[in-house]
Order: sequence, then C-alpha cells, then structure tokens
Amino acid sequence: MMNVLIVRTSSMGDLIHTWPAITELKTHYPNIRLSWLAEESFADIARLHPQVAEVLTLRWRSWRKRLLRPAAWRELKALKQQLRDTHFDLVLDSQGLLKSAIPARWAAAPLAGLDWHSARESLASLFYDKKHTVSRQLSAIERNRRLFGLSFGYQPQGEPQFGVKAGAKPAWMLSGRYAVLLHATSRVSKEWPEESWVELGIRLASQHDLVTVLPWGSLREKARAERLAARLPAAVVAPKMDLLEAAGLLGHASAVIGVDTGLAHLANALNVPLVAIYTDTDPQQTGVVETPWATNLGNVGQCPTVEAVLQALFARRDWT
Repeated sequence: MMNVLIVRTSSMGDLIHTWPAITELKTHYPNIRLSWLAEESFADIARLHPQVAEVLTLRWRSWRKRLLRPAAWRELKALKQQLRDTHFDLVLDSQGLLKSAIPARWAAAPLAGLDWHSARESLASLFYDKKHTVSRQLSAIERNRRLFGLSFGYQPQGEPQFGVKAGAKPAWMLSGRYAVLLHATSRVSKEWPEESWVELGIRLASQHDLVTVLPWGSLREKARAERLAARLPAAVVAPKMDLLEAAGLLGHASAVIGVDTGLAHLANALNVPLVAIYTDTDPQQTGVVETPWATNLGNVGQCPTVEAVLQALFARRDWT
C-alpha cells in the first residue's frame, strides 16, 4: 500500500476544492492510504472526505503570534517529529505557498508540487523534488485535479465529484423545509446588501413557505443575523456551529443562497440547490461548480438583484 500525504492547510474553500481531486485519485488507486495535513481550524473539512484515513494538524496562525514563546516552538517541533516518524511514499503540496511547502518538506519524503510559474508563491516550488506545470487560468478545482493527475500518472476526466455526504441535521433545527442564507463573508466588499437579504427572506417565506436560517461566525455577523431575523416573517438565527454541524445544516436544506464564502462551496459539494452571489470576485476563478442545482451570479463590481437570485434558484429546478 502506498502511503501519501496531501498538504492543503487552509482556507475552507481551498480544502473543499481539493475534494474532487482526492475522489478521482482514489478511483484510480483505491489502495493508496491518504493522510492530510491541514490547519487545525479547518481539519474537520479534511475529515469530511471518506477517503481520507488520517488528518494531521498544524497551527501556523497561532504560531506566528507566539514565535517568541517556547510553547510554540515545542508544538512546531512535535509536528515535525510526527511527520518524520511517519513513512510517506509521496507528499503532494497542492497549495503552492511557503506556509504549505515548508511543513511538507518536514516529512522527509519525495515531495511534488507546482512549478515556479504555476505556484501561487513561486518560491514554494524550490522545496519540491518534482514540479508540475498547471495553468493559473483554470479554476481551483481543475488546478487540483490536473496536479493530482500529473503527480500520479493519470488524465482527469468527467465532471468533478466531491465525494462527501452530509451528516445528521442539527438537533436544534426543527423539521420542515428551510433555506440557509449565508450572509457572512471575509470582506465587506463581498457582502450583499441587508435590504436584499430581507426582501429575499420575505419572498422565500411568503411565496415558497420556507423558513430562513441565518448562520454566523463572529459577533459582528451574529448581530447582522439578528437584525435580519427581526425583519423576517420566519427566520432562525443559528447557534454557534462547528464545521461538521454546518455540513449537516447545509446538506439537508431545501435551498442555500450565499455570498463568496467557504460555506457556499460546502453546500455546492453537498449537492443542494444553491445560488452563489459574487460582488467583488470573479466566479470564473473562485465560483462554485455550476450544475442544474448550483448557479453563480455577479462578478467584480456587479451586485445581483433579488429577482435574479430567485430566478436562478427556481427556474431550472422541479420544486413540486
């Protein structure tokens, strides 16, 4: 059995974009044992893929803030020793950053990755034993699939298959049909106006009998969720959730509408009805995989209307 370590440390969307490549790799080589090295805060995303046997974690974000403290160096040394003590036949860094290439090198195994012109940080390529050329014009999912194929000797074919399934619906979520409104994102410029969320929630409730659920990840986002819920006829502000609970919530939703955020990509992977809204990023590069159930709307400097979102959500689907 070949023992392989995949290195993709962050962020949520980047890890999700690696799932189709893992699904395809295991289809070609079912006897490979896959481990995954990820940032501790995103480790549950790696664990969601059923073909991943083990998830190893690192804490770059924490270590950077504590570089002068002995505890940080002890944790770093322990991870380095764990990687060296595990025999890997191949390590594949699919992220192409210095923060991924450096710990990938600690495994003391043959290391593959993107070449100087393909990596997101060209200097990362200096750490690799085997370098591959993959166009930076491709979507993140296709870049991963191409890199995996080049590293393991096969040609990616067909539509991407994420290969994951939702867990149980959270116990706090009542029975019935609901839509999840992913209003929170990493930058203000990627947000959708609150008035649009209110109009959307009212129409989902009045025209389609859907309860709206509003997740949040920070106190600022929680305050917005509460403001929106106060103006909606049937709305639930979700409690604080971990990623596994979020997957259960999204996977059982009747619809998901979200801005450019990792949870929108998670909903995409779980194959639920989805409209992804883009106002400051290009969906050709970072959008969800479009299917009969999933649609990208908007672009840099564009703000989709509520009507466009509803049309995209319902036009091509049988909701009877």
